[in-house]
This record gives sequence, structure tokens and C-alpha cells, in this order.
Amino acid sequence: MRCVRHRRCRPRHPHTSYDQFASRSTIPNFLPLLAERFARQRLYALAKIEGQATDGKPIVLFLCVHNAGRSQMALGFFEHLAEDRAVAWSGGSEPGYQINPSAVEAMSERGIDISREFPKPWTDEIVRAADVVVTMGCGDACPVFPGKRYLNWTLDDPAGKDVSDVRPVRDEIERQVRGLLDELGVAARA
Repeated sequence: MRCVRHRRCRPRHPHTSYDQFASRSTIPNFLPLLAERFARQRLYALAKIEGQATDGKPIVLFLCVHNAGRSQMALGFFEHLAEDRAVAWSGGSEPGYQINPSAVEAMSERGIDISREFPKPWTDEIVRAADVVVTMGCGDACPVFPGKRYLNWTLDDPAGKDVSDVRPVRDEIERQVRGLLDELGVAARA
């Protein structure tokens, strides 16, 4: 039996996703695209919660405060290394306005482009759909749901740092992501 609340909520997801970005959009022309991508992610999360998405792929959610540096680099490494064998999302308790340029540059040195990503908030359905929630400095602002597997990665915040200071953070994130993929039994790309 499907949840009546979720069926009623689904038509609102594109609108609420749009609203979450509209107030802080720096490039309004991209707002519909950002909202559509975020709404699609939220709807997939709801489908998993309701048992409708059963592809068996583990879902990992990377959370930090601004979703502009650490969690975006982790998302980039995870998607690059796992390819299509697992799903990764990211979010922030107080999403920033843009991805940290030093994080973008540090990742591009590894051949991973995170420049098309955007800071996103976390939502209840996204957290509930995740198999593993990795927190990175969001403290009490990070959501806690009973029964979820949580990992806390202690990493320096790359905000305001130049690329030379971000490289060690990037390298530690890659090490942690590779370890997580191994724990999940997901073969990492060579």
C-alpha cells in the first residue's frame, strides 16, 4: 500500500525544490535546471523509501555545512570511483551559493569535474533513503534518524583556502571514499 502523504507530496516536490534555491540563486537562468535535478533526486529517494526503487545499489549521502567543499569533493570521488555501481548524494545544513573554486581546481587536478555541481540542502526523504550518511563537520545540524549507519569524517574545512591547502583535504577524502567503497563491497574504478 502506498503512503497517501507521499502521493500528495509528490506534485509539490518540483515547486518546493525550486523554492529552496530561488532565495539564494546567483544565476537565475539555471534555477529551473537546478530545481529539476534536485526534485528528481528527492523523488528517487521517496521511491526507495516506499520500496519502488529496488535496484540494489547502495546510497551514500555526504553532508557538511555549506555543501560547497568537502561533501562535494567526496561526491565527486564517489561517483568517479563507483561509476554506476552505487549512488551518492550530498547536502548541507546551510548550503552555500557556489562550489568552492579551490575544491573545483583541486578535483580537476585528479581529472574529476565538480564544477557543474551546486550546493543543496538535505531533506528528510534523502536522509531516510541513504544507506550510509557521512557527516563532515556539520555537528548538531546534521540529521539523525534511528537505524541509519552514520560515519563522521573529521576533515579540515577548505572554505577560504587556496588550492595548495585544499590538496591534503582532497587526498584524505579520496582515501576515505576508497575505504567506504571497499566496506560496501563496491569495486572502485582503477
